[in-house]
Amino acid sequence: MDYVSALVPPVVMAVFFIGLIVTIVKTQGGVNKSKEDAVVDAALARAESARQASPDAKA
Repeated sequence: MDYVSALVPPVVMAVFFIGLIVTIVKTQGGVNKSKEDAVVDAALARAESARQASPDAKA
């Protein structure tokens, strides 16, 4: 029975990892993709404008 107790943790971790990967793949794209892209674009634009507005920024 030692082999069972030795195999359980890796098997459990593998199952959770596969579930995580499946969840990530399923949530990519879809209906919310344009909303998520817009949020990222807005954040990047804010960061870029803040960097350009800074008087001591050296590019």
